[in-house]
Amino acid sequence: MLLIRCPYCEEERPELEFRNAGEAHIARSTNMAGESDDDFEKFFFIRSNPKGVIYERWRHMHGCARFFNAVRDTVTDKFFMTYKAGEPKPAKLPGVAK
Repeated sequence: MLLIRCPYCEEERPELEFRNAGEAHIARSTNMAGESDDDFEKFFFIRSNPKGVIYERWRHMHGCARFFNAVRDTVTDKFFMTYKAGEPKPAKLPGVAK
């Protein structure tokens, strides 16, 4: 079982307490009603889904219920770090070889 660290509760908890909420750091339109159907579809359904390190949003559903960001490897499922929602993308990742 994976253990995921919640940056708000400041402890590692079993993965069953969390839900993935998609890709993190996505620029959201300030005028969603004015978007074309194609742009609307791209925003809601099209994601990069890379193999390797990805920035994701997660929610601690069975804990504090807050959203946070995580850096995870999609191949190994290893979490490199978690950080609070609204914080910028980390410039340097611990444990990630460049």
